[in-house]
Parts: sequence; C-alpha cells; structure tokens
Amino acid sequence: MTWGQNRLLAAERGDKKIAVEVKSFLASASAISEFHTALGQFINYRAALRRQEPDRILYLAVPDLIYNSFFQLDFPASMLQENTVKMIVYDIELEQISQWKD
Repeated sequence: MTWGQNRLLAAERGDKKIAVEVKSFLASASAISEFHTALGQFINYRAALRRQEPDRILYLAVPDLIYNSFFQLDFPASMLQENTVKMIVYDIELEQISQWKD
C-alpha cells in the first residue's frame, strides 16, 4: 500500500468488510481546503457504498501528523463527529496504522 497517494481500497478487518479512502493531505498548503474535499468525497463514497455494498464500512485514513494537529481543532473534530466519520490514523514514516477511530 502506498501511503503518499490518495486512493480508495477495499479490505477486511476481522470478519467485517471495509473500504478505506486514503488521504495524504500533502498536495495543498491549505488543510481546510483539503479537509472540505476529503469530507465531501467521504460522504459521497459512503452513499455509493451503501447502495452497491451495504455491508462494507467506509473509513477515512489520514496521516498521524495532520490528525494530531488539524483534526483536533474544534471545527474539523465537530464535522467528523456530526458526519459519523470512521477513521484510520497512519504513520507515514513507519507505513503502518497507529489508530482506528470507530
């Protein structure tokens, strides 16, 4: 899996079928602009998955650096909660998942 690119992946977590939208937040100097794009895509992908594969759960994957800074601010945190966004936080350097946020 390449973490530096934005992509949508299908996988399994235990006995659950999941899809993961991987975002790097590296392409833009504006975190809020990247956030708006990521959240909008997440909502659209989730709606499409509900129609095509209702048993698959969508997660938004973001780097730990952006999660531990920008995503902890009041507005992004409240938007994630309001839109029930499940998340995977990953470490770019180690290329591994550091947190699951259900």
